[in-house]
Amino acid sequence: MEAVLALAIGILCGSGVYLLLRPRTFQVVMGLTLLSYAVNLFIFSMGRLKVDAEPMLAPGLVATLANTADPMPQALVLTAIVIGFAMTALFLVVLLASRGLTGTDHVDGQERNG
Repeated sequence: MEAVLALAIGILCGSGVYLLLRPRTFQVVMGLTLLSYAVNLFIFSMGRLKVDAEPMLAPGLVATLANTADPMPQALVLTAIVIGFAMTALFLVVLLASRGLTGTDHVDGQERNG
């Protein structure tokens, strides 16, 4: 399970960096979004991946970190998802304004010829 999660985080990071280096602004925004998803998965994985673990304490179960899930990474990821959604919306509004002002969607504002 850990290998699959590490592979997913690596693919998201690689795809995000690739899109971040592209010349068009929409691709840059999508690259930032993929990087934020990779960071969210990484933070979520820091709470230890456990299968069949109790999310809360059960009667008769001792309250230790060995037998319960850590709620802090889950709360951080939930907050990061909300902030990431707001930032993506802001980036798209800035992208549309820049496209309207310059007439192009290139990051440097100029089309390449050839």
